Amino acid sequence: MNGPEASPFLAACRGERPSRRPLWFMRQAGRSLPEYRAIRGTGSILQAVKDPALAAEITLQPIRRYGTDAAILYSDIMVPIAAVGFGVDIKAGVGPVAEVPFRTRADLDRVRPLDAEGDTPYVAETVRLLVRELQVPLIGFAGAPFTVASYLIEGGPSRTYTRTKAMMLGDPQLFADLLARLADHAITSLRAQVAAGARAVQVFDSWAGALHPAHYERHVLPHSRAVFDAVAELGVPRIHFGVTTGELLGLMASAGADVVGVDWLVPLDAARARVPAGTALQGNLDPAVILAGWDATRAEAADVLARNGDHVGHIFNLGHGVLPESDPDVLARLAEFVHAQPVPEAGP
Repeated sequence: MNGPEASPFLAACRGERPSRRPLWFMRQAGRSLPEYRAIRGTGSILQAVKDPALAAEITLQPIRRYGTDAAILYSDIMVPIAAVGFGVDIKAGVGPVAEVPFRTRADLDRVRPLDAEGDTPYVAETVRLLVRELQVPLIGFAGAPFTVASYLIEGGPSRTYTRTKAMMLGDPQLFADLLARLADHAITSLRAQVAAGARAVQVFDSWAGALHPAHYERHVLPHSRAVFDAVAELGVPRIHFGVTTGELLGLMASAGADVVGVDWLVPLDAARARVPAGTALQGNLDPAVILAGWDATRAEAADVLARNGDHVGHIFNLGHGVLPESDPDVLARLAEFVHAQPVPEAGP
């Protein structure tokens, strides 16, 4: 393979036959790697990503170790909203936390437009550093409007999303106005990443699975579609991913995704039946399987590949992110195993 132009990852995203089965891991750069822990230091990820040399090195570490077919930028979905001064942080062991949650229409003033060059110049600089080093495509990413909004409204991670749903159904205009502003953040950020050299983008709607399909379609889908529509002209593959979104896969594809990420709760063959023909899939090994050791991992990975059948439009991945306690050696063997399997012959 001679760089991103010959990329198996990009080929599979486009429903073309790749030269080998492509693979990357969500959260592949992170706490499971000893080399990450050696250089990461202390403090919030929101501070770490402001150091382009550090962020680029962390992005490169799993490529060197695993030989994955794509890199994903070391950053966070909360970078844009933090950069405009809303007042959020990423607390260790907790996740994104809003010091003063979003409650009223007056709070819209705290969600000002994002100026990628002025507010987050370090993101584009990290991308530029990476594209000079990488021989595989770099994936840029952003948080979907709903997922970012849920953190702002709840004040932090939630299991029930009661405040978010209450605003969505009780004050739908305020909810829509917030999501529209967050969609603009995502668009601005993604366009800047692609302009700097990212070759694909992924939109994380991590918590959309908390919604009834009708509520998702009415209140969330239009804003996600706005994001995908705005980056369509850039000509890069667009990936849409969420957790517990089995009932939403078709709707998520309709937002404009070329690739739909599938979590580990939906068999890959069942997922393919829920999305339009020609949609590529990404996934979907249970991240916990890695902790069971190589024999269990190999068996489960083989099942994922078998369920994909002869479809060329498949990027092997986990059904969520790499767990911190994962054994990097098992992940390395998994990459070797997937790459060694025959390439499918049929369509997407």
